Amino acid sequence: MEEFSNWFAALPPTLQLFWGCAIVSSVVFFVQAALTLLGMDGDSDFDLDASVSGDTMDLGGGLSLFSVRSFVNFFVGFGWAGVAFYSIISQTWLLYLIAAVVGCFFVWLYFFIRRQAMRLQSDGSINVRKCIGVHCEVYLRVPAENAGAGKVQISINGSVHEFPAVTYGPLLPSGSRVRVVDITDNNVFVVEKA
Repeated sequence: MEEFSNWFAALPPTLQLFWGCAIVSSVVFFVQAALTLLGMDGDSDFDLDASVSGDTMDLGGGLSLFSVRSFVNFFVGFGWAGVAFYSIISQTWLLYLIAAVVGCFFVWLYFFIRRQAMRLQSDGSINVRKCIGVHCEVYLRVPAENAGAGKVQISINGSVHEFPAVTYGPLLPSGSRVRVVDITDNNVFVVEKA
C-alpha cells in the first residue's frame, strides 16, 4: 500500500485526478455489476432521507440521466480517457474536454444498452379477451344448456392453456372443435360447435 501511495503522490495533479476518478469509479462500477449479477441490483434498497429512492436520485424512477449509475459510468469514461490520453495530448483543456466527451459517451452507451435490455422484457400475462372468435378443442366434455362447466384447450402465443367452458347449445364431447363466442368476468369461455 505504501508503494501505491508513493506512486500516486509522485504523479502530477492532473494525472492524480484522472487516476483517482478511474480507480474509484471502476471499483464502484464492478461492485454494482457484481450486485446486479447476484440479483441485488440496489435500485430499491438505496434510500436518501429526502424521500428519494432507487438509484435514480429523482422522483420519477426508471432510467434517469441523474442516476448513481450514470455518474459512475461518466467517471469511468472520464478517468480512463484522461489516463489514456495524458501522454498524447499536451494541452490540459483539450485533455479535459476529450475526457468529458468520452465520459458522456459512456453514459450514452449505458442508456443504449439499458434500453435494448428493456425491450427484451415480457410481462407474460395473457389477454383472454383476444380469444373471442378463436377455434379450440374441448378437453373435458362441456354439458349442454349451461348445465355445468367443462374444459377447453386453446393455444395462446405458442403455448397451450386450459380454461373452463360452458355452452348454451347441445353437449360438446371431448375432442370436438369449438369456437369461443364470449368470455365471462371470471374467465369462463362460452363456446359453440365450430
